[in-house]
Parts: sequence; structure tokens; C-alpha cells
Amino acid sequence: MTRLIGIVVGLGFSFVVLLAFVFGAYTAATEGLGAETAETVYHEHPKELHLASDGPFGTFDRQQLQRGYQVYKEVCSACHSMKHVAIRDLAELGYSEAQVKAEAATWTVPGIDPNTGETTTRPGTPIDYFPSPYPNDIAASAANGGKVPPDLSLMTKARHGGAAYVHSILTGYEEQPAELLKRFPEAKSPVGTYYNPYFAALNIGMPPPLTSDGQVTYADGTEATIDQMAQDVSAFLVWTAEPTLEKRHQTGWAVLGFLLFATILAYLAKKQVWAAVKPKKKA
Repeated sequence: MTRLIGIVVGLGFSFVVLLAFVFGAYTAATEGLGAETAETVYHEHPKELHLASDGPFGTFDRQQLQRGYQVYKEVCSACHSMKHVAIRDLAELGYSEAQVKAEAATWTVPGIDPNTGETTTRPGTPIDYFPSPYPNDIAASAANGGKVPPDLSLMTKARHGGAAYVHSILTGYEEQPAELLKRFPEAKSPVGTYYNPYFAALNIGMPPPLTSDGQVTYADGTEATIDQMAQDVSAFLVWTAEPTLEKRHQTGWAVLGFLLFATILAYLAKKQVWAAVKPKKKA
């Protein structure tokens, strides 16, 4: 009787798994075959972007990271926070200790008045984290049409496409195609939004942050075109999301080298240990 119950339960479980597989396969095969929408037709994948940090041998171009930081500070920081990055981390971009201290002092961070205990502001120090441009989310929402601008610390990890997505969004603002409005008149950009085919909903609430060439004057003399600024800040955000990328690559290759050496050593040891053992002849 117990064996019979076990067989029945096993068959029932197998049937449920098979049913789930069939429905899953059907869903995967028919996904996206429904009614067309403006989003499914006009949404574009990120443009190709090649950075020095790409690939298993990737390293950071620190001159580009410094330019990207400049773009973040002069453009993006007006709306976006970067709360997971400490100002002292700028030393990893090639800045000296004195430069980091001087740079920290240019930021205004929340503080406490030692005499009254009331909240106030003060110049930043290297141990501070990059401050938010707004005192709280309510203020951020009120200043941005009801939406809180996302923190940029981990943006290239949080979005599919990473740096390419950021670069595409920054350079993808354009007028809505006449064909789109003809096919999907209901998709007309609402007041206060901007058409950007690289954004999933097509209409984004963020105004174009990079509006003209030369918007930032690079300290190293690089020509600050819109595309160049977008590339540089995208590279910088790769670093903020994964500052240990270079160390991870170095460690990974060292581990692979060790595993390869250990494998060869184990094989040779096996050959040595079993060298005197002759295989049995078949009868």
C-alpha cells in the first residue's frame, strides 16, 4: 500500500512538473506576440559603448574617470545623489591627498551646530559621503514632478546595459517621430516629459541634462562634446558601482593560474603514483 501511494504521489509530481514546463514553453514562445504598443515598437536597445574597463582584462582610464566626475559634479549632482560613495574614494582616481581635501571642501554636507545642537550645513571632509541635492525624498519629489531622481552610485549595475544604457539615455533625446504619433496618437509625450527611445516607457521626466557641446570645460583640455561627456560620466558610474573591478580581474586571473597549475600538478602526481600499476588484461 505504501509503495502504491508513493507511485501515485510521484506520478502526480511528475504531471505537475510537465504541466509547468508546457505552460512555460508556451508563454516563452508567445511572449511579445500580443497587440503592438508604442513601447514594443519604438523602444531601442542601448547603443554600443566601448570603455577601457570592458572585458576580463579591463582597467580604468583614470583620466576619463576624472572627466566623468567633473560632469557628475557640474551637471548630474544638481538632481542626483551618490550616497554610497565617499569623497575620500576620489583618491583612487589619481587625485592626491591635498586635492581630495580641497575637493571635499567644495561640497556642502549636513552638520550639527556644536553650540545649539541644531542641524546646519558645513564644508565637506574626505570622510563624508557625497551629499544629496535635496534634504529628503519629499523635497526631491516636489522639485521633480512627483518623481524622486534615482541615486547614481550603483546605476550601471541596476540597469540592463549598464554604462551603455546611461550613455544612450543621455544622448537619446529627440523629437517624437511623426510615424509614432500617427500609429499611436495616445503615446504623445505628456506635458513635463521628454521623448527618449532608449527609456522603456519612451517618455522620461528628466530634462536633457547635456544640452550643448562645451557645457563642461575639461581640465585636461579634452573637447567636451555631448557624446564625450556622456561617455565620460558613464565610465565614472561604472567605477562608482564597482570600484574594485581592477582588483577583481587581477585576483581572478591569479586564481585561474593557480587552478591550472594545481590541475597539471595533480595529473602528473597521478601518473607518478599509478605508473607501476599495470592494467589487468581482459580474459
